Amino acid sequence: MTVRVILVSPAMSAALREARFGSDGPLDAAGARSARAAAGALPPADRRLSGPSARCRETAEALELRVEDEPAPGDWDMGVWRGRTLEEVSVSEPEAVSAWLTDPSAAPHGGESLLALCARIGGWLASLPGDSGRVLAVTEPAVARAAIVHALALPAEAFWRLDIAPLTLTELSGRAGRWNLRCGRPLTPSPEGLTPSPSGD
Repeated sequence: MTVRVILVSPAMSAALREARFGSDGPLDAAGARSARAAAGALPPADRRLSGPSARCRETAEALELRVEDEPAPGDWDMGVWRGRTLEEVSVSEPEAVSAWLTDPSAAPHGGESLLALCARIGGWLASLPGDSGRVLAVTEPAVARAAIVHALALPAEAFWRLDIAPLTLTELSGRAGRWNLRCGRPLTPSPEGLTPSPSGD
């Protein structure tokens, strides 16, 4: 049976704006406003999940999405680089950064390699039962990028060529090696006074 997985990227946060490695934190004021404005624009779903980070959970709450206790996959584990920017690490550990950017199996930070991230997210996709129907999950951009790489059997290096903007949908439909992709659709706020699209709640 076909499963449809809809990944919603979280709204903007200070950590996301500063591009800090795996850094969690609350939505900033602009991100919270954008998420609240898009409430009601989510497509219907049979299951509704959120990643464990504060920005994912706050985005789900602002979107008025009632999520299950079971979380969606968490962000890329960046080990000791967590909370630092690429610029900071490039100055202090240039060789480690070079290895990380060019070798998908490298994990100089002590966390997950790119290959490990893609394998973890691929395992989550494979674990979804055939009767899951539509699964909607608020997840980190790295999770959505890894899901695309796995689902389309792309080389791991393609991960770096994928951009996931805040509050956009990445949709995968299919099963086991036969996934189709639709990505980059923004969550459009419902015009004032009109009935919002159903969110499955």
